[in-house]
Amino acid sequence: MKIFLLLLLFPLIGTAQQYTLTPVNKGTNTSIRGLSVVDDRVAWVSGSNGYVGKTVDGGRSWTWSKPNGMEKLDFRDIEAFDEKNAIIVNAGSPAFILSTSDGGESWRESYVNRDSAIFLDGMDFWNPNQGMIFGDPIKGKLKILRTTTAGANWDDLSDNLKFKPTMGEAGFAASGTTIKTLGQGKVWIATGGAAANIYYSKDFGKKWKRYHNPIIQGLNSTGAFSLDFYDEKHGIVVGGDYMKDQESSNNALYTTNGGKTWHKPTVSVSGYRSAVCYITKTICIAGGSSGVDLSTDGGKTWANISSENINAIQKAKAGNLILLTGNKGTIYRLDTQP
Repeated sequence: MKIFLLLLLFPLIGTAQQYTLTPVNKGTNTSIRGLSVVDDRVAWVSGSNGYVGKTVDGGRSWTWSKPNGMEKLDFRDIEAFDEKNAIIVNAGSPAFILSTSDGGESWRESYVNRDSAIFLDGMDFWNPNQGMIFGDPIKGKLKILRTTTAGANWDDLSDNLKFKPTMGEAGFAASGTTIKTLGQGKVWIATGGAAANIYYSKDFGKKWKRYHNPIIQGLNSTGAFSLDFYDEKHGIVVGGDYMKDQESSNNALYTTNGGKTWHKPTVSVSGYRSAVCYITKTICIAGGSSGVDLSTDGGKTWANISSENINAIQKAKAGNLILLTGNKGTIYRLDTQP
């Protein structure tokens, strides 16, 4: 069964493109917020009730498992490198980072934090060995963890970030995508709540800069819930107020200078959005609990293409496969036809 969404005209290239969301899984008892698409064949997902899922045939079939003893955890983010190796992180306390090297048959604890205030929001990797996780502030410092050993060990770099967050400023773990890594050491982190900021490092988290993000903010339900960068200059951030997911006031922005300044789109997304993803430099997709939007001009204008409830979106690191995930084990594949 395919859900036909929209015939979208591309004025710049003079062709019509048809986008469809094809359901490839449903009914599994998990809300899927962790998503990592390796290539056109391999993808992993993670979610509530301890679930981890994997496909090795482009989403046509899925296998599901739960790490032993972790059946009640909510794994909000996952990073996969191939069909054997992946890393998962849960939200809330205690916080666990687990890794597998046998396709999910067994998992090893590489980090445990039982502080009652710990809340890890998301992770991203520069390469299979080097990655970063960030979390909500503890004692006035955002939690910053970095690995240089493919997740086997994690170093706490929280002291490197000298900026003190505003009281009530924190991250969101809605899709694990309020952190983005690029190139040789570049990383962006987006926050929300009482204040929304972009934290940027170009040297693997040794030194940081902070830029104000003018997305809607001020309440603990508002702010940036996802960001993506196509290159070191062009990026998009989305969010809003998840308590008012139909409202679209100031909940999507784009930058052309690496996050130093942000611009409002001429036509914004049509509600709260928890995920955003570049398909190409100009084609972008955003999703949330009230639907899915698409832009063909790098985030300057958006058009609603679906009312489906979406948590996370990702394009293959090496390939063209694009997956979207939601509640009740729902996974869609984004298909395009001329």
